[in-house]
Amino acid sequence: MVVANGCTDETESVARAHGVRVLSTPVASKREALRLGDRSARGFPRLYVDADVTVTTAGVRALVARLGEPGGPLAAAPERELALAGRPWAVRAYYAIWTRLPHVRTGLFGRGVIAVTEEGNERIRALPPVMADDLAASLAFGEAERAVVAEARAGIQTPRTFADLLRRRVRAVTSVSELEGETGPEGPSARTSPGDLVRIAVREPWLLPAAAVFAGVTVLARRRARGAVRAGDYTTWLRDESSRAPES
Repeated sequence: MVVANGCTDETESVARAHGVRVLSTPVASKREALRLGDRSARGFPRLYVDADVTVTTAGVRALVARLGEPGGPLAAAPERELALAGRPWAVRAYYAIWTRLPHVRTGLFGRGVIAVTEEGNERIRALPPVMADDLAASLAFGEAERAVVAEARAGIQTPRTFADLLRRRVRAVTSVSELEGETGPEGPSARTSPGDLVRIAVREPWLLPAAAVFAGVTVLARRRARGAVRAGDYTTWLRDESSRAPES
């Protein structure tokens, strides 16, 4: 099933041409798309797949198998395969650090695919409507309740320009601020601490320049997000168009 949420391209026609059932809504909201899909879907486990990622049939089967194991997790996601070829050095440096962060390695967010059991689905549907929906979904499960499946891989596009990377990070900072406002100071968090960067640099000292880039992007993104956070603007979506363009 494909849910076209406010699409202005050929998503609906292409999906229908392949015999896929299509639901359509003019509301450009991922949460609305998930709600419509859930209302029409039948059976579990259930997979949610973003439109801009790729996952193989074998990967889907691996996720389903992991959820079906005795005492298995409530939610599972694939490993990330980031497309970094041809990206600027600063973008590659940023992701060299990002992929090594503890909460990034074990979290279900930023993968574009999540599979859930019926209980896991109920957990996600109870979440508040926030911009950082995939992060909220990840934090809704404890470490023993979620799993990253090595046999499944998700192909993920990264920004092709530094400006688009920064747009993504400003959006991330804004959305995390909104989520923390919903969960409160005692709620789960996936923030990066200076200690995380220090540990990476000590363990792999050749990554020190990349850590400096990561820190710089983080500081700049937080400064640029201040206005939106102060205004409570959690609806403006700073879209990275570069990663949605076809590879040349």
